Amino acid sequence: MIESDIVVVGGGPAGMAAALQAAKSGYSVTLVAPSGTFLESDDRTTALMMPGTDLLAELGAWEHIEADATPMTTMRLIDGTRRLIRAPTVTFEAYEIDQPAFGYNIVNRSLNAALLKAVEAQPAIRVVDSMASSTSWGPDHATVLLANNEILQARLVVASDGVNSLLRESASIGTRRWGYPQTAIVLSFEHSRDHGFVSTEFHTERGPFAQVPMKGKRSSLVWVETPAEAERIAALDGDTLARMIEERMQSMLGKVSAVSKPQCWPLSGMIAHRFAAERLVLIGQTAHIFPPIGAQGLNLSMRDIADLGKCLERAGGDPGASAVTARYDRMRRADVTTRTGTVDMLNRSLLTGFLPVQIARAVGLGMLIAIPPLRNIAMREGMAPGAGFRSLFSRPFRERDRPGASHSS
Repeated sequence: MIESDIVVVGGGPAGMAAALQAAKSGYSVTLVAPSGTFLESDDRTTALMMPGTDLLAELGAWEHIEADATPMTTMRLIDGTRRLIRAPTVTFEAYEIDQPAFGYNIVNRSLNAALLKAVEAQPAIRVVDSMASSTSWGPDHATVLLANNEILQARLVVASDGVNSLLRESASIGTRRWGYPQTAIVLSFEHSRDHGFVSTEFHTERGPFAQVPMKGKRSSLVWVETPAEAERIAALDGDTLARMIEERMQSMLGKVSAVSKPQCWPLSGMIAHRFAAERLVLIGQTAHIFPPIGAQGLNLSMRDIADLGKCLERAGGDPGASAVTARYDRMRRADVTTRTGTVDMLNRSLLTGFLPVQIARAVGLGMLIAIPPLRNIAMREGMAPGAGFRSLFSRPFRERDRPGASHSS
């Protein structure tokens, strides 16, 4: 039997980051995952907001990835519908909230490699190349039986074993799941004009069409369509697909070329009924699944890990005590529930033809243009929950000129 303070099950970005967070908090950690999951070949990208990149820096992973990450300094929302009521175009600038960027776009395989380097450099983490096959929970410790017949014992188990989690099921934690009549087409492409580190999201009747800058004159794209249309688009040849993308982008990035092979992902959602149980906490896609809208997926997972760190800092000798797991559940419930509802509402507001909803959406975006303090709150809240409202009390709001502009007295 192998004993450690904390066992983390799952070798994706969330699992590796959780293991690093637990080790940083002073605990011995066993990270369980098949070795192939650490460096899965994933050409998709993740738009990670600044709080997430700050956490990666604290965990020792950012230094391995910073050179390959692309900043997002401007975020633009464009109503691409043909409806009677259309929302105005809204442009957010990171300098308005005193940030160099809203976040960074990172290729997933590079993110995995950076986290693995940090894990390998952390002596408090023992990596086991296996999978969990069964678990048992007790008042003093948890026991995890692995597929290679090893037995692990720990004070706390962190479940990051995916949407169909064995650990979540063994703790009798149910889930709420739902689907959407949409499929996301994910790809990347080259363009003849510089993107200027601007991310542009077109809102259409079928869902978002979101371009995110990458290194050089290249961008990633999440293109949401009906399942049948997504299947048709994914089967097109590269030149035809490039012309379609250029047309949808209104040629704002010039000629489009070198389109990568599209991947299709049906949109769905899931949220666990609880985020902790006896000697167990849930993180990442074990706790919640989001459609790729509003850059909330991995960002929410990184906040799971940040809150786990806060709980472990105050845990003392027993990181899995009921007070620790109960505090984690309380901390995550408000954030996950609020973000789930917001993303679901925004997505469904694009799909509906109900005129009052269209009017409300147009008015809401118009208010972000017309009312600077509200705009400031919205930008900060998009990066971290509570940050916008905290900023109201930290200093008075004042409009800011672009960097380098002169200030009148």
